[in-house]
Amino acid sequence: MSDIPGMSENYESAPKSNEAPLWSKKKAGPVVTVLVPTFNRRRYLAGALASVVRQSYRNLQIIVINDGGEDVSDIVNSFGDERLMFIDRKENRGKAHSLNEALSRAKGKYVAYLDDDDLYYPNHIETLVDALENKSDCQVAYSDLYKVYCKVCPDGSRKVLSKVVEISRDFDRFFMLYYNHVLHVSLMHRKDLLEKTGLYNEDINVLIDWDMTRRLVFFSDFHHVPEITGEFYQPDGDCDRISVQCRKKEKEYTRNILTIRTTRPAKPWTKLGDMSIIFITERLNKQAGTTLGSIWQRTFYPYEVYMPLPTADFEKLDTDMPNIIPVLVNPLFSGAERIDAALARCEGEYIAIVPSGFPMREFWVEDSLHALVNSSVNNEGFELEDSTDRLWAVVVRKNDLQYARRRFPNLSVRESLNASGIVIRRLQPEEIPFQFDQLLEKARSAEKNGNWSKAAEMFEYITAHHENELWMKTLAAKASFRAGGHIRAAELSREVNRQRPTVDTLLLEAKVKREEKDFNSAIKLLEKAEQILEGKELQWT
Repeated sequence: MSDIPGMSENYESAPKSNEAPLWSKKKAGPVVTVLVPTFNRRRYLAGALASVVRQSYRNLQIIVINDGGEDVSDIVNSFGDERLMFIDRKENRGKAHSLNEALSRAKGKYVAYLDDDDLYYPNHIETLVDALENKSDCQVAYSDLYKVYCKVCPDGSRKVLSKVVEISRDFDRFFMLYYNHVLHVSLMHRKDLLEKTGLYNEDINVLIDWDMTRRLVFFSDFHHVPEITGEFYQPDGDCDRISVQCRKKEKEYTRNILTIRTTRPAKPWTKLGDMSIIFITERLNKQAGTTLGSIWQRTFYPYEVYMPLPTADFEKLDTDMPNIIPVLVNPLFSGAERIDAALARCEGEYIAIVPSGFPMREFWVEDSLHALVNSSVNNEGFELEDSTDRLWAVVVRKNDLQYARRRFPNLSVRESLNASGIVIRRLQPEEIPFQFDQLLEKARSAEKNGNWSKAAEMFEYITAHHENELWMKTLAAKASFRAGGHIRAAELSREVNRQRPTVDTLLLEAKVKREEKDFNSAIKLLEKAEQILEGKELQWT
C-alpha cells in the first residue's frame, strides 16, 4: 500500500492528457500555473503530483522543479501528462530560486503552490479560481487546510495520527505585516501581481512564503474561502524540513525576519499607506544607536527613517540598517527646524516623530498608527503610549503636519499642531489592534490551565464579536465538552458540521450522540471522521 493516505501506489495510473473524465468536461477557464518545488522527497512527490493532475479544474500548467535532489524524472514522466513541465536542475539553489525559475516559464493568469510532501483535495484549484473570478474583486485568495500530524515510520512511510484545522483566519492586512497567517499551499494569486511585488528573495532561506504574502498585501486584499481544500504534514517529533531547521539558528532566523519586515516593494502601493519616521537626535551617540537598533528590530509596519543631522554626524554613521534617509541640516538648526527639513523629504502618508532615547517595546508605534489609519476623524493624531513631556513622540497624517508647520513655523511642532486645531490624543483600549489575538491568547491560557468553562465562554464571546466564526466555534465546542457542557458542545459541533465538517467536530458530536444513546447517528459521524482520517475523500474513482 502507498504511504500517502488515500492514494493508490499505482500513481502512474492517473488519467493521461487525452483522457477526459466526466468531471473534467467543464468550461476551460483561465490557465493556472501550479509550482511544485522538490528536493529529495521521492516517496511523497508521487502523491503530491497525483493530487494536482487529477484536479477537477483541468486548465493547468504544472511546473515541477527538482532543486538538485535525487532523480525524480521517472515519477514525473510516469504521469504522461502534457500539462507537466519538468525543470531538472542538478545544482541545489534553494526554494526561492526554484520558484523564480519556474515563474520565468509560467503562462497562467493565476499561480498556485504545492510542496512536494503535501496534497491538494480534488476541488482545490476550482474553488480558488471560482473565488477570484466570480466572488471577489481580490487578486489573491486562500482556503483552509488540515494540518496532518503523522508518525514517520522506519521505511519513510507516514502514519496519520490526527488531522486538525489549526487556523481558519479571515484576512487581516495589519496582522499579515506582523505574522504570516496564510500558508502557500492554500494560496492562489494573479501572476501579474509579481510585476509589482518583485520575485522571491533568494537572499533569505526561511519564511520565503511570508516574504511574498507580505508584499502581496501592499497591492491586494485576500479573499478567504473557509473550505478545507488540502493538507500539509507535520511529523511527530523532530521535523527535517529545511524551514524548521533554519529556525533553530537564531541569528540567521532573526536576519531573515528583519529582511522581510524592511522589504519595500516599488511604489505606488494601492492598499497600504507608508510611514516616515523622523528620528530626532542632537548627535550620534550610543543612545541614538540603541534607539535606531530598536526601531529596526521592533517595527513591522513599512517605514523609512529620516535623520536630520549635520554632515559631520553622518560621516560617523556606521550601520547595516536599511531604509535610512539622510537629511543634511545646519548644525545650528533647532529641533523644529530639523523636523521641518525632514518633513520636506518625507514620502509617507503617516509621520512618526521619535526622539532619541524613546523606549521601544513591541508595537511601540503600530498601536497608535493602527488607530490613526482606521480613524474617520479629520485633524487627529495620536501620542505614542510611552510618550512623555521630555520624550514626546507622536504619529500624525503628513498633510496635517504640513498644514500646522506652514501656519505656525515659529512654534514648536507640538504647539503648532495644537494651534492648528489638530487634536493629539492617546488611543483608547478599544482602538488597540490585534484584540482578536489578545482574546484568543487569554482563552488559550485558560485552556492550558484547565479552566475549560472560562475558555468556552471566551471562545463564544470571540465568535459573537469578531470574525473567524467556524474556527472559534470549533474551539468553543471542544472547550465546552471538556467543561462538561455536552449539550452546548453538540449544538456548536452541529453548526460547524453543517457548513464544514472536521474530524474534531464530527468526533465531538458523535460522543454526545452516543451519550444520548442515538447510536446510529453516532456511528455515521464516526464513519465520516474515519473517512477523513484515512484520506478516503482523496481517492479519484
